[in-house]
Amino acid sequence: MKAFTSLPDLALRTHGGSVVAASDESFAEKESLIRPGRPAFQPHTFGAKGQVYDGWETRRRREPGHDWALVRLGLPGVIRGIVIDTAWFTGNHPPYASVEAASVEGYPTVAELRAAEWTEIVPRSALTGDAEHLFEVADGHRRTYVRLNAFPDGGIARLRVHGEARPDLSVYDGLGLDLAALENGGLVTGCSDGFYSSPGNVIAPGSARNQAEGWETRRRRDGGNDWLVIRLAGAGVVRLAEIDTTNLVFNAPGWVSLTGMADGREFELLPRTRLQPDTRHRFRLDGAAAATHVRVDVYPDGGLARVRLHGLLSR
Repeated sequence: MKAFTSLPDLALRTHGGSVVAASDESFAEKESLIRPGRPAFQPHTFGAKGQVYDGWETRRRREPGHDWALVRLGLPGVIRGIVIDTAWFTGNHPPYASVEAASVEGYPTVAELRAAEWTEIVPRSALTGDAEHLFEVADGHRRTYVRLNAFPDGGIARLRVHGEARPDLSVYDGLGLDLAALENGGLVTGCSDGFYSSPGNVIAPGSARNQAEGWETRRRRDGGNDWLVIRLAGAGVVRLAEIDTTNLVFNAPGWVSLTGMADGREFELLPRTRLQPDTRHRFRLDGAAAATHVRVDVYPDGGLARVRLHGLLSR
């Protein structure tokens, strides 16, 4: 697996992504491309349009050209890698695909998007059926949309657009924001353990619907404690911490502490504090110094649904 797959999926539906248009979706809907989770399949499930697929599938083309889908990134940012997954599509996948990216601000129409300047970030590449295809991207520009091209037609189950979020934070000038949020540019850069679920879940948008949508570690047997480090959206002063153990009934940590980090210094934000299971905790902080990173220590182990660090950008 490529290293870029550990980065957030900027196009994911639960991160605000949307498939805004497609050339065709006769057999299976375009919205499936950015659904969370692995594609599902049940054989011999036929509807009025044929076998039901958890993916995007177009009709067989009888004219020149190729099919395409336009995807708005829920998290604008720098794209580091693309995954094109043809899971379950065997005799009906495209033989080739490419991906383009664009930087279009505001709320453009489909016509305006199609007329925008597009840059190829994945050249036309061969695909095989029922397989994940990973492509590293060396683009470096902040992008807001991608276009998936299928040559000439067929089915693709998922499109993953991994990268680093680069939102426009100017809308928060003079206002507070969640400095840890993925959608604001926060990123989990390290953790002690992600055995049951990814630590990156704790800064995802929305609320965790179940414990799998949070972060959960294995049971520790060595006397230590688990931790993660969050790179904030920018240097800022944290005023309010929300530590959410929702859905974690018998596997929540007993305690938590928060440590701010900046310019090689570390300073206490929240001393070791007791937590309750299945509870959304809010702690006011002194916020005396600006931090660029925050370390979250849980004692001794367990899971967190979400971590929110509300405050003000300092620069």
